[in-house]
Amino acid sequence: MANIAEEEQIKIPDILPLLPVRDTVIFPYMILPLFVGRESSIKAVDEALSKDRMIFLATQKVATDDNPSPAAIYSVGTAAMVMKMLKLPDGRVKILVQGLAKGIVKEYLQEKPLFAVRIQRVVEPPMEDVSLEAEALIRSVKEQSEKVLTLKGIISPDVLAILDQIEEPGRLADLVASNLKLKIEDAQRVLETFHPLQRLKKVNEYLSKEVQVSTMQAKIQSQAREEMSKTQREYFLREQLKAIKSELGDIDEKTQEVNELKEKIKKAKMPAEVEKEANKQANRLEQMHPESAEATIVRTYLDWLVEIPWSVSTVDNLDIKKAKQVLDEDHYNLDKVKERILEYLGVRKLKEKMKGPILCFVGPPGVGKTSLGKSIARALGRKFTRISLGGIRDEAEIRGHRRTYIGSLPGRIIQGIKTAGSNNPVFMLDEIDKVGTDFRGDPSAALLEALDPEQNFAFSDHYLNVPFDLSKAMFITTANILDPIPPALKDRMEVLNLAGYTSEEKLKITKQFLFPRQLEENGITKEMLSISDEAILRIISQYTKEAGVRNLEREIASVCRKVARKIAEDEKGPFPVSSLNLHKYLGPPKFLPEDELDVNEIGVATGLAWTSVGGEILHVETTTMKGKGNLTLTGHLGDVMKESAHAALSYARSRSKEFDLDPDFYEKLDVHIHVPAGAIPKDGPSAGVTMATSLVSALMRIPVRKDVAMTGEITLRGRVLPIGGLKEKTLAALRAKIKNVIMPDLNQKDLEDIPPYIRRKVNFIFVKNMDDILKVALVPEMAKPLPEVAREDPGEKKGRPESHSVSLPV
Repeated sequence: MANIAEEEQIKIPDILPLLPVRDTVIFPYMILPLFVGRESSIKAVDEALSKDRMIFLATQKVATDDNPSPAAIYSVGTAAMVMKMLKLPDGRVKILVQGLAKGIVKEYLQEKPLFAVRIQRVVEPPMEDVSLEAEALIRSVKEQSEKVLTLKGIISPDVLAILDQIEEPGRLADLVASNLKLKIEDAQRVLETFHPLQRLKKVNEYLSKEVQVSTMQAKIQSQAREEMSKTQREYFLREQLKAIKSELGDIDEKTQEVNELKEKIKKAKMPAEVEKEANKQANRLEQMHPESAEATIVRTYLDWLVEIPWSVSTVDNLDIKKAKQVLDEDHYNLDKVKERILEYLGVRKLKEKMKGPILCFVGPPGVGKTSLGKSIARALGRKFTRISLGGIRDEAEIRGHRRTYIGSLPGRIIQGIKTAGSNNPVFMLDEIDKVGTDFRGDPSAALLEALDPEQNFAFSDHYLNVPFDLSKAMFITTANILDPIPPALKDRMEVLNLAGYTSEEKLKITKQFLFPRQLEENGITKEMLSISDEAILRIISQYTKEAGVRNLEREIASVCRKVARKIAEDEKGPFPVSSLNLHKYLGPPKFLPEDELDVNEIGVATGLAWTSVGGEILHVETTTMKGKGNLTLTGHLGDVMKESAHAALSYARSRSKEFDLDPDFYEKLDVHIHVPAGAIPKDGPSAGVTMATSLVSALMRIPVRKDVAMTGEITLRGRVLPIGGLKEKTLAALRAKIKNVIMPDLNQKDLEDIPPYIRRKVNFIFVKNMDDILKVALVPEMAKPLPEVAREDPGEKKGRPESHSVSLPV
């Protein structure tokens, strides 16, 4: 009743100017500002202000229509009062209006220059008593309005306070509808519903839908906020900061660093797979905080990727004659190795793309294995890099550490490639026979991939985690002995043996390389110091004992230093060094030459042995005495040499009749075999024939020729098996001035490894069994009576040939 009375107090004329509005529907009691820009609308405002400030507000059906016709305007609107009006500089007018009552346009009285309409005021039916349904509906609308306010904040707190005071369904519906962001069609539908309760029901439906949408929206926003981690928020802030700095023309250091890395990645010309990984890591680095630990790891990883020579190769020198000249300038002899390198160059000249060879230089210390690698690199025109494998026990030293570890780095192979600066260097792996193994893995197994031509085109380093092509590199490994190298690794390499040098070769090496180098290093001229050939040969034989020339160079350096001191003390030169005054510079001889024996002795045979520093001679001594058949072995012998001694004794027992011995001699004699230099460990099968010869000589009391040295493995049947190290053993015989060398017949093929001038100095005697050796080595003319216990009964000798009555070659 109060509402009807209030509406009756407001006098609303039947004819009012009409103002079409866009994008909103005006409800009674609604106060809002409107911007008026169309000329007809401004005139309608002016018309209202010139009279009673009343104007009729109706919504356009199409908001984009600038000149709507009466048909394009809804017929139901709201009569309103213009409370304020403000003219704007751009010609528009801003007005503040308050809705008063609903109305229906009955007739358009005027369309130009403004709309003038006749309206009929809508009077809502009164609500005498509020039913339970209406009360429940009012409460539902209020509660849902509070939910919407909480979830979205569409309704302001002031509106919420007013809602609590309104009890009329129609007015409540208008207030809620005016503050809901409804579509124009839905809001107009509410406005055109005149019954208060029906209108409130319609608003309640829209409100329920809005609550559901708002609840879901709030849930989605909550989930999004929870998922947005601190890193993401920092990322968004950094992106905004980056945009701001970009606008200001100020690029931060991190962005500049990432841009430089990406530029380096392009210039590195990596394989597609590697470049993809590098760009991926660069993008990750761009998103990380520059001070984080992971950013440091990624930055270091990218530095390695861009610095590795993926596409940098040196051009090979394919002039074979020039390469041969370079090899000859740096090293004397070593013809087999030089020939192999020149063969590689020949193939490389005919075929541009070929896999690099994998060579293994095996030889004693000081023969020039490492320096030969440098010479090969110089001859080919390639970079040279070297790593030492001696003592390496961790597989990660070869394959690298995984990036999960702090301080991780690529393996030694990738580091060597980076140091070389090209992907086709001469890569030397020194001391491959001294690689160890423990709980951290087997480095030898890791080398299998790097040294396999069928696999190393995609070598995988744990740190890089991308393949690198090692097939262009020439790998050269060095070793003193082959035995410690695993068979699988040995199978992947081409083994080239570098034997020791002869005295003549050492003399030429000294004159051509060592002496000039030491003169230069000690600042001495050729005019001030000279060393005669005899002095050099004496240094070789009496001051060094090696297969190589390392200690020889040290002795030459010692002579040069003493002369340099004399020059510094103003002594007048020149200073010639000869074999007569050599002791003044180097002192007394360190090694006395192992000359041949003075006389032919019974039970003493000269053997030849191979060591890691070259060949040696061994004097095997055997003596017999009365006893009970014991065999005593002394001289720090290894298991193989002990077995050879037992085999020699068994051979002698099996041939007792041929040797004119008592069949039971071994039960009445004790045999003692000794190899001098007892502090030095000795082992190997090649001393078998020497022990057998010494034993037979002692039993038969026949001396062994002093000018004969021998080597070979013996079987129980007396066969002589081939041995190795023929050149080293021959050199050892020459150093001892022994020119007759007994060798297994199957070793004749190895004579090619011995230089011709050495072969001319030695008389090689090739044998197939022990009988052949005894015919050559024993001197029957100097036989002495056998001990009583070893002599046979004369009756048992009838019909038996005397094996030691063979004449020996002169």
